[in-house]
Amino acid sequence: MANALIVRERFLPSSRKTHRAAQYVRMSTDYQRYSIENQAAVIAAYAQAHDLSIVRTYRDEGESGLKLKNRPGLIQLLDDVRSDHADFDHILVYDISRWGRFQDVDESAHHEFICKQAGIKVAYCAEQFDNDGSMVSNIVKNIKRVMAAEYSRELSVKVHAGACRFARLGFQLGGPVAYALQRVLVDEKLQPKGLLKKGDRKYLQTDHVRLRPGPANEVAVVKWIFHRFLEVRSEQAIARELNRHSIPTKNGGRWRGPLISRILKNENYVGNIIYNRRSRKLRGNHVNNPPNVWVRSEGCIEPMVGLDVFRAANKIIEERRVDLSEQEMLVRLRRTLMKEGRLSPAIINKTVGLPCHHVYIAHFGSIRNAYRLIGHTSKRNCDYIDTRQIGPTSWPSSRHRSPL
Repeated sequence: MANALIVRERFLPSSRKTHRAAQYVRMSTDYQRYSIENQAAVIAAYAQAHDLSIVRTYRDEGESGLKLKNRPGLIQLLDDVRSDHADFDHILVYDISRWGRFQDVDESAHHEFICKQAGIKVAYCAEQFDNDGSMVSNIVKNIKRVMAAEYSRELSVKVHAGACRFARLGFQLGGPVAYALQRVLVDEKLQPKGLLKKGDRKYLQTDHVRLRPGPANEVAVVKWIFHRFLEVRSEQAIARELNRHSIPTKNGGRWRGPLISRILKNENYVGNIIYNRRSRKLRGNHVNNPPNVWVRSEGCIEPMVGLDVFRAANKIIEERRVDLSEQEMLVRLRRTLMKEGRLSPAIINKTVGLPCHHVYIAHFGSIRNAYRLIGHTSKRNCDYIDTRQIGPTSWPSSRHRSPL
């Protein structure tokens, strides 16, 4: 009999939505008062005071309020509202910052407008104003939205400054470690507490992570790579030798030329940590930072190779790279076509004096555009190449690989 009082219809006509509410709760890493349980308690008290019955909960756990795309709970709420599948006429949220810290305050207003347009009121239960559409409430609400966005910007600056400070002290800050390196957890007195395996994280705020050389066999491989490169001057040749001897990479895979190149250019092997080469602020796109803002901590790792060997290897790499104009890139590409009779990414990549095909894509928009500019039409379908995203290991657009 108790179950007979439960309304089981998900989608109700407007007349039956009155005094029914949905709650939206979001937990990020801000403060404990924003935990989902505490949000729900404040929302429940608001609902009771306003004679509302909470019939549905939308939640996002551990999600930033900067972007909509990583918040499935809010996305589902807005989808239900747009499709007229909402069986409630109120949406209860703890405060404006829980609705979102969108950097464009108009985005926050837009999502609320979608609900208002469907006849559903958004109520911010912990705020000191009633979201009633009055001039005062609109002014206060927009100020609160700006404050929520500004809080994220200020927090981002503080977090980045703190990360840079710890990097200068020689601590490792997130991300996977390179081949032949290990992460060591240390306490506030820099005393080792144990090794961190893949996926392990530190839990105490006073603990930090340092890097040290890993297994002896991997360290020996790194030393051999550097000295062998000074002899053969070819990353691909070194990769073939390692694969021929069945020596696995850190992940158990096969060696490739680009992986050898990353090892040769990694200052970890001479004892240095470099931080802030790339950054991503406020959930935006990753950007490559200029060297003058990199954070370098020297001598914080036991070196595996001598500085003279490292510099000699990188001098070889640097001398193979020359600046080419786009016109010269096309001239060399046309010359290669006349010599080979055809073109492909593999041919481009192996031809001495040509930038790799990623550079052509970066300069001309697609490999097919580069072909068109030299009067060549490929018989192959180049769509899969044209649409492939250029990853962080691609060569910079202003300087090109040219193993002359």
